Amino acid sequence: MDLYQFTEGIVSWLVGIVNWILNWVGFHGLAGWLGSPDIIKFLTLLGESIVLLAIGFIVAITMIWQERKTLGRLMDRRGAMVVGPAGYFQNIADGLKTLLKEYIIPEKADKTAYNWAPVIMIGSSILLLVAIPLSGRFYMSDLNAGLLFIFAVFSITPFAILMGGWASNNKYSLIGGMRSAAQLISYEIPLLLSMVGVVLLSGSLNIGDIVNAQAESTWFIIPQLIGFIIFMVAIVAEVERIPFDLPEAEAELVEGWWTEYGGMRFGLLMLAEYFRGYAGAAVAVLLFLGGWSGPFLPPEIWFLIKVFIVFFILIWLRGSLMRVRVDQILNIGWKRLLPLAMVNLVIAVVFKTLGWF
Repeated sequence: MDLYQFTEGIVSWLVGIVNWILNWVGFHGLAGWLGSPDIIKFLTLLGESIVLLAIGFIVAITMIWQERKTLGRLMDRRGAMVVGPAGYFQNIADGLKTLLKEYIIPEKADKTAYNWAPVIMIGSSILLLVAIPLSGRFYMSDLNAGLLFIFAVFSITPFAILMGGWASNNKYSLIGGMRSAAQLISYEIPLLLSMVGVVLLSGSLNIGDIVNAQAESTWFIIPQLIGFIIFMVAIVAEVERIPFDLPEAEAELVEGWWTEYGGMRFGLLMLAEYFRGYAGAAVAVLLFLGGWSGPFLPPEIWFLIKVFIVFFILIWLRGSLMRVRVDQILNIGWKRLLPLAMVNLVIAVVFKTLGWF
């Protein structure tokens, strides 16, 4: 039973209870309308969205906790440890604190663009969850071009960031937005080319087909090791994590493009970064690490274990490396990753031509 069938069963059961109550009180027309197939389908899709959003939120909160604890150990301290078991609920407490903070809009900001930038940023981050399956039975949509959809949604982010930095009427925010747009555009091309090798070997843009192709042969990290390295470097730049967090360089830009964002909008923007981090780690698992395949445990558990292992690598990089300069960021993207991506593409073509995959 997949996620849609499971959700449809729960929705039908709840609608049946509500209809029984409505019929008992005499609202027969409303009960008939509520039980119609179109309404059931709408409520099922709504239920699926709520389930995926809840899972994404829990994973993002867990990743924040994982990062705080791991960085604490790397820095010889304990990290979050007061609220909840091992400090797990510290993130909830921080979120509630952020929710209570005053939200101020700069007087001379372009208020329309200023308000819409975080909406686009957060909305696109959540939209990524639609195309990321937890297993072959737990997904919301099985798009034939699911990989292309994920890349397209990732490409929305630079527009939101540049719009937010420009609309804030702050020179530091504007510089941060321009840096971010230049960085993301520079790394999107190597990121796309690193995926093309996997598409050639699997013969499909469908996420499920790519995972199944690895189950039939071997994980694509073996023939596409260069592609995996390129993908990991590019995805770190895409989610603007250290060492590629120059758009948010505190020493020179205060807090980069979101300097003028406060209150819960700041908290949601921070949460959106972890949604994108989850999406990046999940795509790495699906493309190169066999997806949800694994023995003994349910496939959903295997998938999440691999995602947290990949995210641990991102945390390790954050605790080990220094921020790079803007010229170094662009040189790495255009002069290093792009040629390597072309070499990796040639390797994929050779493997496919020889019939090894």
